[in-house]
Amino acid sequence: MTAEQVKALFRQRGVTFTQWAEEHGYSRNEVYRVLNGQTKANYGKSHEIAVKLGLKPGNVAA
Repeated sequence: MTAEQVKALFRQRGVTFTQWAEEHGYSRNEVYRVLNGQTKANYGKSHEIAVKLGLKPGNVAA
């Protein structure tokens, strides 16, 4: 999915990115940086966020 598709899905579901971030143990700023392309999301937390949001294919290590 693209970032715009993810944003539309969240709007459709009535969920804020802050809520999602808190439920998954991330800060809202980290989530916004991934969604807005301010971080490449190749490694670490940003990569995990991108995968969980559906922006990137892959698995998140347990």
